[in-house]
Amino acid sequence: MGKEFAKDIPETQWAQVAYQHGTKVEYKQIPVPKPGPDEVLINIKYSGVCHTDLHALQGDWPLETKMPLVGGHEGAGYVVALGDVVNDIKIGDKVGVKWINGSCLQCSFCMQADEPLCAKASLSGYTVDGSFQQYCIGKAAHVARLPPDCDLEKVAPVLCAGITVYKGIKESGVRPGQSLAIVGAGGGLGSLACQYAKAMGIDVIAIDGGSDKQTSTKQLGAAHYVDFMSTKDLVADVQACTPDGLGPHAALLVAANEKPFQQAAAYVRPRGAVVMIGLPAGAVMQAPVFESVVRMISIKGSYVGNRCDTAEALEFFNRGLINAPFKTVGLSKLQEVYDLMRENKIVGRYVVDNEK
Repeated sequence: MGKEFAKDIPETQWAQVAYQHGTKVEYKQIPVPKPGPDEVLINIKYSGVCHTDLHALQGDWPLETKMPLVGGHEGAGYVVALGDVVNDIKIGDKVGVKWINGSCLQCSFCMQADEPLCAKASLSGYTVDGSFQQYCIGKAAHVARLPPDCDLEKVAPVLCAGITVYKGIKESGVRPGQSLAIVGAGGGLGSLACQYAKAMGIDVIAIDGGSDKQTSTKQLGAAHYVDFMSTKDLVADVQACTPDGLGPHAALLVAANEKPFQQAAAYVRPRGAVVMIGLPAGAVMQAPVFESVVRMISIKGSYVGNRCDTAEALEFFNRGLINAPFKTVGLSKLQEVYDLMRENKIVGRYVVDNEK
């Protein structure tokens, strides 16, 4: 098992397993994995459910998954076993499993703190089994360190969604006092983006559909709301939310469909930035070349955060500035969460309790 392990680690555990793309997950017992020399075994108590998990199940991204697959990449729990060369983590420490499960730590990207771009990066719940099981493996160098008093249920959604949007806001270049449009602001990523942006002193323009999402985004820190379902001129309405009418300094695209990706370049101000985070299956990004050049619009993608971004994003949570709206159900109910996700009926985030 490794050089050190907790007592009473079972031989089997409950997990949600996918055996084929496009099918339902199966709630069943599987063996508890054993950590390698540079890995830790974590007793996962809670795991957030991300739209990426649904993409992995459906197999609709141009990125191959392992099969059979245990999904999940927002796991929070306790270390129960250490690999032979792990020296900086103790049994009983609280840690988080995030999207980047491990990387080579030797390539040019890893050496400049861009480990998410490592060609050999392993992805939790995608290329390696993730946190929709009671015991999960993580590379010791990459698990998120959590303080002893951390609420594992509340921190779970931050381990992917929070880190991802925090990284995106940094990539946008928006400074305190400037404005940021968040497209898909009422969803799982957007609900956290609103809070991070507010905590960073940024004026938030929430873009989403429906009165329920207007209420939730206002509660989470958005100063303005534009309903794409009822507006007659989205570009004009977004620009009207800024004091000078020129539009926000950047747009953060966390929506799960393609259309918003074609609109953002039109409403950001000159020298504004369009930052793509959401990954609608098969979507294409388009923007008019002439207007983008003469207005000096920057269009870029933002992936997940590195280990430093992770520590910074978690510090906002530790200070009480981030409170992800979520609903908790048992791990056994994961398929029901996926069904709600497909129907676009989720406001905020879902967390699964791995003991239920």
